[in-house]
Amino acid sequence: MNSSDTGWIMSSRSTGNGGSCVEARRQDGMIEVRNSKAPGAGSVWFTTEEWDSFLYGAKRGEFDQLLAG
Repeated sequence: MNSSDTGWIMSSRSTGNGGSCVEARRQDGMIEVRNSKAPGAGSVWFTTEEWDSFLYGAKRGEFDQLLAG
């Protein structure tokens, strides 16, 4: 395990009442994201640069249109 590796961090929006269930961790220099309700279903990996870019855009509302329905 890399010294910068972390355990899983669950989103504060993830709840036990059927809410969103997203968790992420830093592993082997990358960011791994998965559905905490189905951890065996696989995960998605991002470089730290990709993750930083995504968070930057998300904090600025760049993806809000995906929620409009």
